Amino acid sequence: MTTRFARAFPVALLVALGLTVPTPASASVSTAATASAATTCYGGAVTVHYGDALEFGPYWATARCDDINLRVIGGTAEYVNACVKFAKYGTCNRWTKVGRSWTTIATDVLDGSKFTVPVGVPLEGDDAVMQIAF
Repeated sequence: MTTRFARAFPVALLVALGLTVPTPASASVSTAATASAATTCYGGAVTVHYGDALEFGPYWATARCDDINLRVIGGTAEYVNACVKFAKYGTCNRWTKVGRSWTTIATDVLDGSKFTVPVGVPLEGDDAVMQIAF
C-alpha cells in the first residue's frame, strides 16, 4: 500500500497543481501519421494489376496531388514503362521507366484533369501490381 501511494502521490500532486502528465510521444506521433497518410498524395493511391488491362483509368486528378505518381508493388516485373494520356490531348506525355519506388509520370497536373495510364512490361509473360497516386 505504501509503495502504491508513493507512486501515485507525485502524479496526484501535479494534477492538483493544474499540471498535466505528458503522454508518450510514440502514441501521438503514430496517430497523427495514420491520420495524415489518408490525406496525402500516396494515401489515396489506387492499386491496379497489369494483365487485367493495359491502360488504366479513366481517372480525374485531385487536389491531393500536384503530380501523377506510379510504383510497382508486386508481380514478376521489376519495372514497367508507363505514360499519362490526358483525355484533352489523346496522346501520351512521355514514357517513363517505373520501378519499386514512387516515380512521377506527370507533373503540375490541373485538378479535375481526366487521364488514363497506359503501361507496358519489359518481358512478354511478366505481370505487375502497381499503385497510381493522383
